[in-house]
Amino acid sequence: MKNILAFAGSNSSTSINQKLVEFVASEIKIHNTTVIELTNYPIPMYSEDEEKKGFPEMVSKLKEEIAKSDALIISVNEHNGSLGAFFKNIIDWLSRLDRNFLEGKKILLMSTSPGKRGGLGSLDFAKSIFPRFGAEIVESFSFPSFYDNFSSDENQVINETLSLGLNEVLSTFAQQIT
Repeated sequence: MKNILAFAGSNSSTSINQKLVEFVASEIKIHNTTVIELTNYPIPMYSEDEEKKGFPEMVSKLKEEIAKSDALIISVNEHNGSLGAFFKNIIDWLSRLDRNFLEGKKILLMSTSPGKRGGLGSLDFAKSIFPRFGAEIVESFSFPSFYDNFSSDENQVINETLSLGLNEVLSTFAQQIT
């Protein structure tokens, strides 16, 4: 049984990416899954001047959480076709602390948004940069039109086609990290 760390790259208190992460994590039964919220790791905006003062304690704590895991589930939100500044800032700090902070981590990478593209721009950007830090993206998916396809009240995917596709992705991911 492997240890999976799951989180969304959003700092919104009503994050649909966090809801998606929590749902997906609950669906993986054959591994231990821990869901965290990155807002519990307050980190200042990265700059060389800030780095000269030393690395924030929360950056080290988050890196330790990542290091303890065998795999990650990450849902990235989208701002203007790319990663949100909040998550990009966290990546910047982690990569300065340890360029290979994702070394050996298998990742299920996903995104969602209210729109039909499902955060595809941020997903594609994350797919292009995570391998630079040592990650292996074993599965990815974009979940379109979150409010039309997911019931927060029932905590389930309500679009049958999306549900079947998501189940296939989760099965493949779970098998890849065994």
